[in-house]
Amino acid sequence: MGRKKRYNVAVVGATGAVGSEMLRVLEERCFPVATVRLLASERSAGKRLTFNGSACRVERLAPRSFNGIDLALFSAGATRSLEFAPEAVRRGALVVDNSSAFRLKADVPLVVPEVNPEALEAHHGLIANPNCSTIIMVLALKPLHDAARITRIVVSTYQSVSGAGARAMWQLLTETKEALLKLRVQGSGFRVDAFAKPTAHSPQPRALPAQIAFNVIPQVDVFLDNRYTREEMKMVHETRKILSEPDLAISATCVRVPVFIAHSEAVWVETQRPLSPDEAKRLLRRAPGVRVVDDVTKFAYPLPLEAAGRDEVLVGRIRKDESVAHGLALWVSGDNLRKGAATNAVQIAELVIGKR
Repeated sequence: MGRKKRYNVAVVGATGAVGSEMLRVLEERCFPVATVRLLASERSAGKRLTFNGSACRVERLAPRSFNGIDLALFSAGATRSLEFAPEAVRRGALVVDNSSAFRLKADVPLVVPEVNPEALEAHHGLIANPNCSTIIMVLALKPLHDAARITRIVVSTYQSVSGAGARAMWQLLTETKEALLKLRVQGSGFRVDAFAKPTAHSPQPRALPAQIAFNVIPQVDVFLDNRYTREEMKMVHETRKILSEPDLAISATCVRVPVFIAHSEAVWVETQRPLSPDEAKRLLRRAPGVRVVDDVTKFAYPLPLEAAGRDEVLVGRIRKDESVAHGLALWVSGDNLRKGAATNAVQIAELVIGKR
């Protein structure tokens, strides 16, 4: 692909939360789009979305959808990716896939451009976008790993409902409204049970396994035989692949919280050589895609409200982990729809076409 060429782009899953964000990011970054083709399920076909000021009709996803397409950005789930991504490659498209379908395949690069761009050299038309929680974490950890080699990671995530899609966002909204309507003031206190009761009636089936309003759910994705969830094991396996550390010790606990957009993570790392908090801050301030927000005297630390809408990952609360010899603890927030998905995918495409 040449530097000055314009590209025919397809967005698969265009009506979803990430697909819509992909269109926005393509516009904002002035990606050289000649034409855009919006693809989705039959249920969404015929809808109209706006791209670069023009109304575009959503088409039903089919193999012929990729005729003449140079770049296909997929965000329609693993089942659709397994069926259609290889077909798109056969028809000449570069595919950047946001699902879990190909991430751990040996011959498919799993890429965060600021972390392992060299992995793109081995692509065969298909490149995997990592899980949003993994992207947010490895951006913060790569500078520390390069400087002192991380030997162990323990991470607890605080994941927004947008990571589970539009229905989960609607669930948080409706449950919050209903809980507030139930609220009764008694003397100087609140009736806590009004918040604790799950919604009796919902306009559509729950997207999450429990009430999310005024609650946290210690489950993201399904449980596996080892009693971890699939999301937790994604973070383990994907981080090892991206950092080229197949034996890196990692333990993850993933939690859904009542936040609409942007994931946060509490991360503890052990390193081979000692790394002071001040040195870690210096490294992170120079790191691409990272913004250090760390001044507790001014209550400055990463917040999901401030991370939402940004492409940088915010890092703060950087301190020594006093429970181990060579340990650091930090707090990270990042927009799961943008850098955790859409922006990372577009950045991958930019690298492949040689755009800087």
